[in-house]
Amino acid sequence: MSKRVSRRGLLSSLALGLAAVPAALLLAGCPNPNVASNNNGGGTAGGSSPSAEGTPGAVPAGAKKVKAGLVTDTGGINDRSFNQSAYDGLQRAAKELGAEIKYTESAKNADYVPNLTQFARNKYDVVFAVGFKMQDALKEVAPRFPDVKFAIIDGDAPDLPNCVSYKFDEEQGSFLAGALAGGVTKTGVIGFIGGEQMPLIEKFQAGYVAGAKTTRPDIDVKIGYVGAFNDPQKGQELALSQIAAKADILYQAAGESGVGVIKAVQNKGAGFYAIGVDKDQDGEAPGRVLTSMVKRVDVATFSVIEAAAKGTFQAGTTVLGLQDGGVGLSEMQYTKKDVPAEVLRKVDTLKQQIIAGKIKVPATNEELQAFTPPKV
Repeated sequence: MSKRVSRRGLLSSLALGLAAVPAALLLAGCPNPNVASNNNGGGTAGGSSPSAEGTPGAVPAGAKKVKAGLVTDTGGINDRSFNQSAYDGLQRAAKELGAEIKYTESAKNADYVPNLTQFARNKYDVVFAVGFKMQDALKEVAPRFPDVKFAIIDGDAPDLPNCVSYKFDEEQGSFLAGALAGGVTKTGVIGFIGGEQMPLIEKFQAGYVAGAKTTRPDIDVKIGYVGAFNDPQKGQELALSQIAAKADILYQAAGESGVGVIKAVQNKGAGFYAIGVDKDQDGEAPGRVLTSMVKRVDVATFSVIEAAAKGTFQAGTTVLGLQDGGVGLSEMQYTKKDVPAEVLRKVDTLKQQIIAGKIKVPATNEELQAFTPPKV
């Protein structure tokens, strides 16, 4: 069963979450100091034993102490994107809910089952599977541990009372990113670089192209895939090839590989922009990241732990979109001055039309082919 959280409830979580994060960590992609200095407290790769992170805060009255473990995808905890955002939510839970948190990194797909199993066997209350590719592993592990609560981000959870899934309308936020790119490009050519070609990343691509064609119908969108979420070198090489084809704005939905895309744009300098993803990555290359399509994975992970601590955990699927504040564009603190006021107005108008249900954003290439750009 799918459900949506209330707008008021989620926005409250968003506000509290931002207030709880130190100002230095709000700069996109800055590795968390607790994660970066793992000499005696970091996660480990390849199914090895995870290690504790930080000192939990006090457990609030009326809540119980929760042990939460997180299994990253192959991008790792310091991908400055999806996995790191998930872990940000755990760190918030440690501070606000007194949760005991640990993580372990998956070096390859074969690590998923042993990593999830290890947390469950160690009697963790909540275990997170971060990423679409862990669906099959979760289906194998979750039925064996009915007393453990499992949560998967971006994937389908087994239909079990101890499993929950959080998904996002990535195509909606990507549509706004595309609309912005279409309004800002000077060459009329922009790029999209994905990590691996799969239905989840297709949502980013379809939304981005649809948005770009809405603000610039004649736009040329170059499409490329790295083939991995943890290869920044290939990401950089692919970005340079799109730049050579006259693309001046590149949107990456590629995990750690996307760091290479940002680096390529940064090296090119003025006149070129990257668009970040998942976390607010604007600070990765101030002035060269036009905006970021922020996806509040941190809110999802925190919400699951909070529900476990308060005894309100519910199985099923929750989907977060623009109307919930679950996806959206960054504040563009370094680049808003570069964007014409009319383009910003159009992007905001499109956002409101999506929220009102007046625009149905395509989430697949098939839907994109049938999409008619609205007038704005």
